Amino acid sequence: MKKSELIFAAILVPVDYLMVILAGITAYFLRFSAFSREIRPIIFELPFENYIKVVFLTALAWLVIFAFAGLYTTKVRRRFIDEFYKIFLACSSGIMLLFGVIFMSRELFDSRFIVLAGWIFSIIFVFFGRVVVRVVEKKLFKKGIGVHNLLIIGKDKTTEKIIQLFKKDKSFGYKIVGWIEDSSMALEKVSNFIKTNKVDEILQCEDIGQEKSLELVEFCNEHHIVYKYVPSLFEAQAINVEIQHLGGVPIIELKRTPLDGWRKILKRVFDILGSILAIIIFSPIMLIVAIAVKLDSKGPIFFGYQRIGQYGKPFFYFKFRSMKANTHEMRYDPSFREQVEDTRGWNNQNPMVKYKNDPRITRVGKFIRRTSLDELPEFFNVLIGKMSLVGPRPHEPEEVAKYKKECKHVLTIKPGITGLPQISGRSDLSFEEEVKLDIYYIENWKLKLDLYILFKTPFILLKRRKAD
Repeated sequence: MKKSELIFAAILVPVDYLMVILAGITAYFLRFSAFSREIRPIIFELPFENYIKVVFLTALAWLVIFAFAGLYTTKVRRRFIDEFYKIFLACSSGIMLLFGVIFMSRELFDSRFIVLAGWIFSIIFVFFGRVVVRVVEKKLFKKGIGVHNLLIIGKDKTTEKIIQLFKKDKSFGYKIVGWIEDSSMALEKVSNFIKTNKVDEILQCEDIGQEKSLELVEFCNEHHIVYKYVPSLFEAQAINVEIQHLGGVPIIELKRTPLDGWRKILKRVFDILGSILAIIIFSPIMLIVAIAVKLDSKGPIFFGYQRIGQYGKPFFYFKFRSMKANTHEMRYDPSFREQVEDTRGWNNQNPMVKYKNDPRITRVGKFIRRTSLDELPEFFNVLIGKMSLVGPRPHEPEEVAKYKKECKHVLTIKPGITGLPQISGRSDLSFEEEVKLDIYYIENWKLKLDLYILFKTPFILLKRRKAD
């Protein structure tokens, strides 16, 4: 780990401490402000000198809770939403501890408002402080300070995508110092490369075989280089395992998804509440789209047909009609396929069909497809339980029929309106890359992951719209 990373990790401790103290002070002066006094008169005495001593001690105790919550780990660089989630849980644990102390002894102070306000401000201030630290760190990355020298191995599409990503966005903290395309000679080329170049990490993006990979791992260990690799489709499936001991014998269960039991109930409740809220918010827009579809071309407002849902069961899927009436069946017609360009290349390797400049799409259809307004009725499918807000996209029976065995894992859960592929440049992803992302989501589901995907989806749609 770079010294700069250790410094920034160490800085977080005093920053968190100051932010918690600042939250306590803000809560105190807010309660004693004229505005709060008018709403609820103060009937207790709490000198600031006594209060600030309690805040100092409380902030120290919270640092211990933050440490147990994993807020000071140096191994993982979390996304902002993950950081906020951990801060929320840590601050909530801290406030529960404080409530317990207050309940056992009333010698501290009696103001519930100050405690609750301090909790809210602590979440906001601690998160803000960490954002500032992270922004400063990323600014230094862009100037080449504290970056990791990265050597990449591979020449497939995934390799090219990662190279473009790191070259475009310097804030990830990686500087590509070399690229070995010939993976068959990876170890020899790496050995020669590090003689004249400083390498901190090696990223293997292409499968070079188990034996060669192990040799590369041993080489990295010997030369104190961090080794990372992009998992294959099977490895992406095998992330979530559970170990049980029966009669002293370890039994490993390959879990299909953590979405079971109460987690499944939680996701369903979240889907119901979210879909109801979305239907209420988007109902005026849906009305406008319905009128536009009806005025633009002959045919029904909605278009419904079968798609494949959870466990491979078909369900009735409907959205706003974006094509001319009775033209959907043409998509697999050989004579029609000769007239259009299939950007996906429908075959056994790629079951997805996508036509460029599809003549079946109407004028309004082009707009509502580009802005994804045609998919707004899917919220009703979520409400009735056929779909989820987040999950793998539902495909047609003809497409699912061409799935490889490992791809059928995406049918483990309900299909969703949006998902990881949709916020990861879906139009630029191969079908296998989409499946890999969907499997990762299935195997690593958390409610905060759903929140992250839902939060990011509108920004991706706006970005695509500007690009169009």
